Amino acid sequence: MPQFYSRKDLFFQLFENLDSLQLTELPYFADHSKETFQMVLDAAHQIATKNLYPLLTEMDRNEPVLENGKIKIHPGMQEIVKQFGDDGWINATFSYEEGGQQLPWMIHIAAGFILQAANYSASVFPFLTTGAANLIRTFGDQDLVKKFTPNMYSGLWQGTMALTEPDAGSSLSDLSSTAYPTDQPGIYKIKGQKIYISCGDHDAVENIIHLMLARIEGAPAGTKGISLFVVPQKKLDSGQSNDVLTEGVYHKMGYKGAPIAHLMFGSDDNCEGYLLGEANHGLKYMFQMMNEARLGVGMNAVAIATAAFQASLAYAKERPQGRKINEKDLSKPQVPIISHADVKRMLLFQKSITEGSLALLLYCAMLSDQISQESEPEKKQKLEVLLDLLTPIAKSFPSEMGLQSTSAAVQVLGGAGYTTDFPVEQYYREARIHPIHEGTTGIHGLDLLGRKVLIHEGLGWKILNQEILKSIKSAKLTIGCEALAETLNSYLSISNQVASTLLGKSKEGPEIFLADATLFLELCGFLTVGWMWLNQARTAREKLARPGIDQSFYQGKIETANYFMEYELVKIKSIAERLNSTNYPTLKMEEDWF
Repeated sequence: MPQFYSRKDLFFQLFENLDSLQLTELPYFADHSKETFQMVLDAAHQIATKNLYPLLTEMDRNEPVLENGKIKIHPGMQEIVKQFGDDGWINATFSYEEGGQQLPWMIHIAAGFILQAANYSASVFPFLTTGAANLIRTFGDQDLVKKFTPNMYSGLWQGTMALTEPDAGSSLSDLSSTAYPTDQPGIYKIKGQKIYISCGDHDAVENIIHLMLARIEGAPAGTKGISLFVVPQKKLDSGQSNDVLTEGVYHKMGYKGAPIAHLMFGSDDNCEGYLLGEANHGLKYMFQMMNEARLGVGMNAVAIATAAFQASLAYAKERPQGRKINEKDLSKPQVPIISHADVKRMLLFQKSITEGSLALLLYCAMLSDQISQESEPEKKQKLEVLLDLLTPIAKSFPSEMGLQSTSAAVQVLGGAGYTTDFPVEQYYREARIHPIHEGTTGIHGLDLLGRKVLIHEGLGWKILNQEILKSIKSAKLTIGCEALAETLNSYLSISNQVASTLLGKSKEGPEIFLADATLFLELCGFLTVGWMWLNQARTAREKLARPGIDQSFYQGKIETANYFMEYELVKIKSIAERLNSTNYPTLKMEEDWF
């Protein structure tokens, strides 16, 4: 079985670098321990290796098809979806009273990382249901919770998020799906259509439960008039069709095993939906799921890039080609390509992006767990604004750079990487969705600079600075990390200067202020992942001082941190030069000049 992730690195991140066990000091998680966390991760590993990875290629080659109005997926998924339900994955983070395990999200998302690295398509089904069920349990009344969540938790029913419409992609203000009141309180007739709905229809479950955005007839225009509805594919009382029809299934570049559906609601005026929470608050509710999903997308991107890195690393160790540049004797055997500096550069690039991004996402998940249990208002606000600031970064940087990392994996394999005989071409196709999923990179750039940096008088940016400076201070006191700490400190200063310049430009109007928001997002990605690498290097230095440890693993961490500072963090300089400029070709360029 090929290695598709590094167990050693994941355990380093969770138990040495980030200290996930501090979560067990919180009452909600107190029943857990390192042993229970490892049991969860071991269980994920078993499912990944025995059930998911063996179907990786099959699900790519035999994509879902629409037959007689029903999407048919790989037959092996029925057993896998049932196992996720039977083993308690779908509601693992929920309370004991709800049949959950009160598992920290940090551990849940780490387990998800293993499953996603094994087979991204197969992994998405249960986690989509988790997000949908979480919305119902959070905002629904007890009647709705009892109606829907038990069968969702068990895996009998699939959950989805139905947002996108043909004429209203990211512009949710323009959605046209409509809900009409009936004589039954809380029940509405739904009419409209949704596109690109992940797992929106398939034959591995008995029912599909759509969390759908629609506008109640007569509601205010724009986002203020959007409500959230629970719309089952089949009626709960009779099991008959709820007038939710599958119009088509999209044929994708990658991630083919999970169907993406085009759905029609209420074509025969017989589609019923249940209002979730209060009318006209739908977008606020949906953002709970979307923010969780954004970090999930970042983790998906890291998982695929990690699998590609592991495949290219194994190939580089085995593939002989050429000799060292200073070796002129052609009678000497060829060396493995990992011996060549440029191949090591590509591998270091992958290692630095995947392990740095993984650290950032696990850190964000730990913040989310701490927020969920924090009762002191001031502490909670600080954690919340920091996580809010980091969310667009933690979604977008792994998505964009994970794609580049996977491209480097293809390059390491050379011509072999471009063939279907090796898995990296599939990983490259699958990686491309993540800069699009849950908001494009451009949207997250606008969110970061236009909202997250500004709200609460810049509190999130201030707290981020404080946390990075704490790490720099600790690293300066760690022998062997002083130079890395100084390097990060210099780039933090550049980043603060750029942020100050951009805030000054905000006085010139939103177009100039936000013209290069995506580049600012990229800068913040390099900065925060550089911070993660400084922390990893410091942890590795401390471990190296102890006898009987794996010297190679920790030396590898330190050298990868050195690589990131020298090769990747330096890119902040060129981005800063652009962001400090007053020349805006993207604004001056006219449509017909193209």
